[in-house]
Amino acid sequence: MGFRTINEANEAVIQKIIVAAPFLTDVVPAKSVIPELKEYVLLHAGPPMKYENMTDPMQGSCVGAILFEGWAKDEEGARDLLENDQITFIPCHHVNAVGPMGGITSPNMPVLVVVNKESGHEAYCQMNEGIGAVLRFGAYNEQVINRLHWMKDVLGPVLSKALRTLDEGLNVNVLFAKAIAMGDEFHQRNIAASLAFLKEIAPIITSLEDVEKEQCTEVIQFLADTDQFFLNIAMAAGKAMMDAARTIEHGTVVTAMCRNGENFGIRIAGMGDEWFTAPVNTPQGLYFTGYSAEDANTDMGDSAITETIGVGGMAMIAAPAVTRFVGTGGFNDALETSNQMTEICISENPNFVIPTWDFKGACLGIDARKVVETGITPVINTGIAHKIAGYGQIGAGTVHPPIECFEKAITAYAEKLGFKG
Repeated sequence: MGFRTINEANEAVIQKIIVAAPFLTDVVPAKSVIPELKEYVLLHAGPPMKYENMTDPMQGSCVGAILFEGWAKDEEGARDLLENDQITFIPCHHVNAVGPMGGITSPNMPVLVVVNKESGHEAYCQMNEGIGAVLRFGAYNEQVINRLHWMKDVLGPVLSKALRTLDEGLNVNVLFAKAIAMGDEFHQRNIAASLAFLKEIAPIITSLEDVEKEQCTEVIQFLADTDQFFLNIAMAAGKAMMDAARTIEHGTVVTAMCRNGENFGIRIAGMGDEWFTAPVNTPQGLYFTGYSAEDANTDMGDSAITETIGVGGMAMIAAPAVTRFVGTGGFNDALETSNQMTEICISENPNFVIPTWDFKGACLGIDARKVVETGITPVINTGIAHKIAGYGQIGAGTVHPPIECFEKAITAYAEKLGFKG
């Protein structure tokens, strides 16, 4: 296989992640960088699935995307297209993209462009819409659609012009390093990183001569109000980093984790594009006033790409302020979580140093063998969606992938290497 041992192959994968150099370079219409996104094509989060198997929030996101694109004039028309197989669905991961929650991405939605300058890999993710009634949680009312059009017509173009003034774009690793030292873990808590991004981009936006002052003000205010804006940048960076790592094509390091409300899927380095799936779990955590576990949707989204690069739930100790928000207690619980995650990881990332962890680097390289051997599965920080479209986020918590995904992956890789059970 080009490597003497699996451990040697895994080390090569780890080095690919460590040397990755993700830069945010642009914001463009999705169809301009994803040729598969044509008329009546939508991207979705997680491994492949059919519309009829989507949970209500993801189906609601599909309705909203169709209304945004103008493929139907009302919900009834949108549902008719969906239920009569007039819409083609592609997983985001299959076209160099990732999508939060439902992950529904349509041709004219603006996407962040992150380039891994070390390998040349590009990755794309739609921008964070803010909180409340938003498309990613299944809302599709007039306010949601109007916001999507504003993001297409104002937010995307303004950020594009600002980023294009930079020779290389924004170094995402630098933003990661700054913010993890300020208490972010990049899945549930992105406040520091979002502000660090705003600090870099705001002076550029205000200096743009060909943009109306009112639009500049709107964009800066939106970024200031959107604490989770950096999450989508982190997701695209994670995808660009892990797609470079996947080029090693050997080893047992997990290169993707994602969920679609029906199944949880993982990929490992040695099995390329193949998904290993099992029924997805429902997050456990804290709920906003008036909601409970009875209202929760099963887990969904590509945002677990953050955990594959060692942040998110894997780096809980970096963000003790978020532990109670996701229902995991306090500092000692965060410490215990991150310590436990070291048992299933190969290394640590010297680029993401965590002061609250005695300046150790974040966990790096989830080894599917270790998951199967120990029975410990990765912890993923996540938002909790209402199981009925339109309610939006009703809480936050943690979720674990089913161990069957890892068992299937290791079995398949063993067979590939010629080992017989």
